[in-house]
Amino acid sequence: MKMALKEMKKNKSRYLIVGSIVLLISLVTFIISGLANGLSQDNVSLIKNMPDGTFYMSEDANESFTQSHIDASKQNQILNNDREAFAFSIQMGSLKNEADNQQSVAFLTSTDAPLLKQVNEGEVILDSGLKAEGIQVGDELSSPLFEGTFKVIDFVDNKTFNHSPVALISQETFEEMFRTDEWQLLYLPDTTETISGLQSFSKKEFLSTIPSYQAEQMTLNMIVWFLVVISGMLFAIFFYMMNVQKIGMYGILKALGIRTSDLFKMMWSQMAMITIIALLISTAISQVFQYVAPDSMPYHLTLTTTLQLSLVFAVVGFIGSTLSGFQIKKIDPLQAIQQGEA
Repeated sequence: MKMALKEMKKNKSRYLIVGSIVLLISLVTFIISGLANGLSQDNVSLIKNMPDGTFYMSEDANESFTQSHIDASKQNQILNNDREAFAFSIQMGSLKNEADNQQSVAFLTSTDAPLLKQVNEGEVILDSGLKAEGIQVGDELSSPLFEGTFKVIDFVDNKTFNHSPVALISQETFEEMFRTDEWQLLYLPDTTETISGLQSFSKKEFLSTIPSYQAEQMTLNMIVWFLVVISGMLFAIFFYMMNVQKIGMYGILKALGIRTSDLFKMMWSQMAMITIIALLISTAISQVFQYVAPDSMPYHLTLTTTLQLSLVFAVVGFIGSTLSGFQIKKIDPLQAIQQGEA
């Protein structure tokens, strides 16, 4: 450790540069990860905030909930056997306020369920995000799909779907608007039961059937892992160049009886110090960013996610520096000294 610190002080500008690059890469990775999580919440918080359970849609729906239709007799049998289960349907639409300003929403209706509040015909419960649009309890809203009006009776938090706030309406109103009395989905908590004629999905599997969610998360996660790989390559290249420049020094140290394992430990110590300092700073900045980011920016970065990514960075840095250090094993003390003298 002393030898590693002494060598870093001697070449502090080089280590400062690589540390700054690791800091920037890790910070960008944390922020993109926060955006990915934030967009995920903004996209499908309605589904993500449900307890773990099983979602069912008809087998002929080709894993598209919009094409699903649940058989009424089978649905009634399931709901009668499980009080926690419920059926629900979602369709995209829009609402207009009294000033004729239009807002895209996801209309949702369900059977009696503890997870979702029930409303009467002509009433609507909205996601609290619509408060920012000036909508208040008691307001009368209209929709191009509905002849009557909706009275806002309450707001709920974190109920969005397809990047739109959810509008919870009655079953009768939903049937009138979308000309269907069939339910699209069934939800059964804490079960993996197989039901004939229906295809089952875990929460994670159901989310992957939503096209906008799958494409969005895949793109952002690819960027995150691409940045992690870049950080590993950065360590490998940096320590390789440093080792090339220190061949003569390594030769002298080997001639003095320093073991190859001790040289590896020195390199790992330097990598660990650079990584830990860079990650501590980037973690602090990314967590503070959560509080200063604009409300309109969907940013959500948990400490657990940050720690997991930090661990990945540390492992990738260790692998990168180790791969670059294999040349140390091949150094012949006499040749290295002669090369250094030349």
